[in-house]
Order: sequence, then C-alpha cells, then structure tokens
Amino acid sequence: MQDTTIKNLVILGGGTAGWMTAALMSKVLGKVVNITLVESDQIGTVGVGEATIPPIVNFNQALGLDEKEFLKQTKGSIKLGIQFENWSRQGEHYMHAFGSIGKNFPFCDFHHFWLRNREQGGADSYWDYSLNYQAAMNNKFAPLANIPNTNLPGISYAYHFDAGLYARYLRRVAEGRGVKRIEGKVCDVRQNSDTGFIENLLLESGQVVEGDLFVDCSGFVGLLIEKAVGSEYESWQQWLPCDRAMAVPSCSPERIPPYTRSIAHACGWQWQIPLQHRTGNGLVYSSEHWSDEQAHEVLFGNLPGEALSEPRIIPFRTGHRREQWCKNVVSLGLASGFLEPLESTSIHLVQSAATRLVKCFPHRGIRQEEVAEFNRQSRVEMERIRDFIILHYKANQRRDSDFWRQCEDMSVPDSLREKMELFRSTGKVFRDYDDLFTEIAWQQVMIGQGILPQDHHVIADGLNEGQMKDLMGSLKTLIQGTVEQLPPHEAYLSHN
Repeated sequence: MQDTTIKNLVILGGGTAGWMTAALMSKVLGKVVNITLVESDQIGTVGVGEATIPPIVNFNQALGLDEKEFLKQTKGSIKLGIQFENWSRQGEHYMHAFGSIGKNFPFCDFHHFWLRNREQGGADSYWDYSLNYQAAMNNKFAPLANIPNTNLPGISYAYHFDAGLYARYLRRVAEGRGVKRIEGKVCDVRQNSDTGFIENLLLESGQVVEGDLFVDCSGFVGLLIEKAVGSEYESWQQWLPCDRAMAVPSCSPERIPPYTRSIAHACGWQWQIPLQHRTGNGLVYSSEHWSDEQAHEVLFGNLPGEALSEPRIIPFRTGHRREQWCKNVVSLGLASGFLEPLESTSIHLVQSAATRLVKCFPHRGIRQEEVAEFNRQSRVEMERIRDFIILHYKANQRRDSDFWRQCEDMSVPDSLREKMELFRSTGKVFRDYDDLFTEIAWQQVMIGQGILPQDHHVIADGLNEGQMKDLMGSLKTLIQGTVEQLPPHEAYLSHN
C-alpha cells in the first residue's frame, strides 16, 4: 500500500511571507515534517508591508521571539492605530485606534452612551475616550494591560518594522530550527500526469526539490498556484479602484509617532510609516485617473523628509484566488490575493493563512474535505476585510474629483450595504463570524467618515443627565491622567 503521509513541505519564495511560514511551521511541525524553502537572491520581493495590526504581537510570542530583540533587529516602532486624513472631507481626520473606547456595558456598546450625550449637548469627540488615540496624539507609549487601579483595558498595540529585516530575522530563527534553505531559480515544475499534483521543482542548477505539499510564496507571479495548478483569480477591482502603488523611503524624523498615517489625495491615498531608521512612504492610486508622473509629483511633494532612493512602481489587481489551496499547493501572501494596505492587513493575512494551514495540515494524504474547509475560511476572511476597506472609499464625503465621486456613488456588496444601513439607522453594528475587525473598529471608521446614527440603544437612556455627565467626565479624566504618566514613544524605544 502506498504511503501518502505528508513528510516533505516545500516553500517556494522567501521574503516576509515565506519566512513567516517557515518560522511557524518549524516551530510547530519541525519534529514531524521536513521543511525546505527555495528562494533566489536574484528575484526581488515587494517588501512594502511595514505596518501591522495587534495579532502580530501574539504571532511573535508564539514563535518565541523576544520583543526587545525583535524591535532592535527590525528597526521597529510601536503602532497604536491609523490616522486617516482627508478621507471624509479635506482638512478632517480621525483615527482607527486599536483597543477599547470608553467603558464596556452589558448588551450595549459605549458609543451609544456617547451618542446620547451628544443629543444632550455634549461636544466631546468619540476619541476623547480612546486611551490609544490620546497616547498616540501625545507620542506616548508603554505596555499597559489595564488602566491603573481599574478593570478597564489598557493599551493595544502593533508594530511598524522593516519587512526585509523581519524576513532576515525570521530566516535565522527558522534555519536554527532545522529549515533547509536552497538558493536557486525554478525552471520547471513537474506534475503527476494523472492527478496534476506537483511532484518536484527543477532548479536552473539542475537540482531537483521533491515535496508532498508545496506552499507558494512567489508573490504576484503565482508560479505554482496559477501557472502550475491553475487556480483562478477573482478581481474586486469594481469596488477597489486603485491598481498601482509607488513606494519610496525617506529620512526618519526626530519624532517617531506611534501611528501610521493614511492621507487621502485627489485620486488615491498616501501612507507614512515611521521606523527607527527611516520612514516608509507610498502612494496608492488609480491609473485610470492619474499617470505615474502625476503620482510621482504628489508623492514627492508630500514626503516628510528627503527621499533615500528612487521610487518603485508596483502594479496590482485587488482580489483573491478562488481556491487558495488547490491540489497540493497552498498559496500565501501575494500569491493568494491582494487587498491594498489601507488597514495594514497584508502581513496579517500571511499570519492567519499560515496558522490556518497548521490547523488544517494534512496527515496521511490530502483530503478534499480539508482543502474545502481551508478555502472556505480563507474566502470568508478575505471578504470581511474587503468590505471594511471598501467602507473607507464608499463613505467619503469628498466631491472634489471624479475618483471620489465614483467611489461614493458605486454599488457595494450587500454584506457591507446592510451593515452601513443598520448603523446609520440604529447605531448598532455587529461583528460577523470570523470578522477580523471589531465592532469598535467599524464604529470608528463610520463615525469618522460622517455616518452618524439617527438613534441610540435604549439602554443608554438608563442614565439621567447628571449620571451621564459624571460618566463621561470621569472616563475622560481617567484617560488623560493615564496618558500623562506614560513615557514618550522615543524613550521607550531607546530604553529597549
């Protein structure tokens, strides 16, 4: 009887996606599976994913990484949220701040109390009650599980880091745990004539790399998932109109803000990601509305410091693989799909897919039931994130360009339309199953972009005017006092 046990895992492609996968697999499966990573130094990586979201903290901990060493090796900084500028109207801004806002109430989110307080004449911003936002705006940070002397949640954070340095750091970790790296370019992919499963990769050197399961981290080219096993790509360009990015690093400012900036322009948006040694910059734009020359002018006219290199242009198509796992190939990173980096989800999608693969890892052969479940979960995750990103475009109130008018007027997926209508009418928003983003995240973007509910939850009427004033005042004072006690962000980085 033929032995179908999965013994040899081959990862094609290094970069952030490949080495994150290798590091996790070696940590969890290194004792039972042989892991080989094939990459070529001649093939560059996209490597602009430098901002993350809070689950990366748990991922690094699962790998056994020391946070101080990680920040040192990757030139990293702390991220408390994303500041969105000019997305609603020119000159306006708000933050998608991580963590909680205000005080949690049973059956009723805090923003309902804030809404009722507004009806009674309260003028405070929703973000006056966000510890993360107030710390970010005051350039403060320290790890804080809870606000002192309370049971209120403390600070939730993620990182900015150099993606290339992170990949190199994880390579050392993975190789130290037994991952075999092979340098070389693939010149042929050999498949079983009956099943279509990949049997081995032939390298230009003549070396043959055999495997039972292959992970495709070859980027947009999709060498295995598309060119070999033929998984189709589903475009979401009708909802996410940007199709190009221009990226360039600039000098690091003396002050390193603990948040990402997303700045909307006439036909796209610009990111600014502060690291210890430089600032990552990029412009995401629509080639239908802007030429590369126009994009270059906008990007370089809004850099926070002197450019350190010539810009790179990265064409892309938003969407995903209909089958992220096809035959014996699992695609991760850009090979599996792409959602523009508006909410810093690129690295997270690698993390979650690699984690999902561990949970669904085949044992004695690849079973279609397992493949189908992996693909179902992958699709749900991508669609939930897709809707959240579309929300930023759809809910704009700019009328200064054809680009933004088209975004505001476009039809959106029913799942997003229903969520927006429910919030606008009642103030209620519910987290879908497997939704990466919390109710508080949805609230912040909708309120920040001008969707103010017409009603609030009836529970918020349980406080009289005096009680409401006391609640809001005490929370605001508590948050301000906590922020005052935090050290500056730069001091924290220097100390560590």
